Amino acid sequence: MPKLYLAPMAGITDQVYRRLCFEQGCDCATTEMVSAQGYLTAPPERNAYRFLLARFPEEGPLAVQIFGSEPGFMARAAARLTDLGLFSSVDINMGCPAQKVVGGQSGSALMKDPALAARIVYGVKRATTLPVTVKMRLGWDAEHKNAVPFARLLEQSGADLLTVHGRTRAQQYAGKADWDAIGEVKRAVTIPVIANGDIVDGSSALDALRVTGCDGLAIGRGALGNPWIFSQIKAAMAGAPYTPPPFSQVIDTAMRQAREMAAWKGERSALLEMRKHFAWYTAGRRSSAQVRTKVNLASSFREVEDLLRTLDH
Repeated sequence: MPKLYLAPMAGITDQVYRRLCFEQGCDCATTEMVSAQGYLTAPPERNAYRFLLARFPEEGPLAVQIFGSEPGFMARAAARLTDLGLFSSVDINMGCPAQKVVGGQSGSALMKDPALAARIVYGVKRATTLPVTVKMRLGWDAEHKNAVPFARLLEQSGADLLTVHGRTRAQQYAGKADWDAIGEVKRAVTIPVIANGDIVDGSSALDALRVTGCDGLAIGRGALGNPWIFSQIKAAMAGAPYTPPPFSQVIDTAMRQAREMAAWKGERSALLEMRKHFAWYTAGRRSSAQVRTKVNLASSFREVEDLLRTLDH
C-alpha cells in the first residue's frame, strides 16, 4: 500500500501534532525546516532548535529537514543531525516558496541552479549514513518548469527519494496542483516519488495516486486541524467505509494537543501557538468565526474549552 507522509509545515508539524497524525495512520513525517547554517552556529542552549528537533519516542519514522544554499554547511549539518540518532532520513528542502527562504537562495530558489542543487545532494549523501530525500516543486515559474531534468540530476547525485509539490514557486499555494506533471517526474526516475498538493480527502488521494502513479502521498494543508485525514485515506485505499469523528471528539483532540503543548512549552506559549490550530479544528462550524475571536482573547485553556464546547450542537 502506498505510504502516507505528513508534509513538513513551519510552526505546525511539531512533535505534538505529528504524534496525533501517527496515531491516525500517518506512516512517515518530517520535522519543521532547520537552517543548516543556523543550526551549526547557534549556541547549544538556543530553544528554537531544541523545539524544532524534539521528538516523542513513540513517533514513527521521522526525517529531519534542512535548508540552505552552501554545500559545506548542508553536509556538516546533516552529519551532526545524523549523530543525534533520532531520525530515519535527511530531507533537503528545495520546495519552500517563502521569500525569507528563497531570498537566501535556498528552498525553491535552488530549482534555478540545478548544478548547486546537485552539489548539495552529493555532499549531504556523503556526510550521512541515512537515506537522503529532497522536497521540490515543478520549477520556479510557468516559463521555467524543469522538474523532470532536475529530478534526474538529483537522482544521479545520490537522492534516494523525491517529494514533488505540483506547483511552481511563483504559484505559491494558488491554483491547482498539476498531478500530470508529477507523474512525468515519476516516470523519469527510478527512485520513489511522493506526490504532494491538493490531497484533502480519500477521494482526492485515490485520484492523485491514479494520475501520478507515485509511491506515496504527502499531505500538508489537508491535515490542518484534521489528523484523521490519514485514517480516511487509508480506508479509501482499502476500499473500506470511513466515518468522520463526531465534533465532540474533534474538540477532545484539539484540547489534548493544547495540553500536551502546554506541558512542553508552558501554557502562555501554547495558547499563542494553538490559536491557528483551534481555527482549523473549528472551520466550517456554525458561529465558529465569533467563537474563534473569543478564543484568541482567552487567558486559559479551560476558558478555550468552554468556548469550543458551545459549538458542539
